[in-house]
Amino acid sequence: MNKTWITIAVFIAVVLIGFGVYYTLSLRGMSETAEFAKQAELVNEEMKKYEFLKDMYADDYYPNFLVDKGRDILIRLCKTIEARQPKTHVELYQLTHAATEEFNTLDNELQQNDSEIETVARDIIGLDFEAIAKSYGFTDADPEELIATRDW
Repeated sequence: MNKTWITIAVFIAVVLIGFGVYYTLSLRGMSETAEFAKQAELVNEEMKKYEFLKDMYADDYYPNFLVDKGRDILIRLCKTIEARQPKTHVELYQLTHAATEEFNTLDNELQQNDSEIETVARDIIGLDFEAIAKSYGFTDADPEELIATRDW
């Protein structure tokens, strides 16, 4: 009798775990599709096709689900630039500083997952900020000023 209940309990646990994994993967896929749809909505053709944080995705040190959050920050930055259409470097820097603050928060999440924004990630993120600035016409934006509010 006890073996029967144990077998049933194990079976139920396996089914529930399997459903949880399936559900999680389904949501992740929906999230990625939604964000790529947002990127596809960008007006700037260069940024519409740009592979944000490409080298971070290629490195297992950075959890992909957190790199996804970084990509989302950069896409939102592009959408904000397109909506507000900054005319001066000062206006652009206000937008990039707000996005940099989001990366400061993301760094805390990375640290909780045995990762961090260190030299390599800083360079990758900085280059993406620079690519965004250039693609929106700020070809002489100061790369350091774009991310001046960083904690990393």
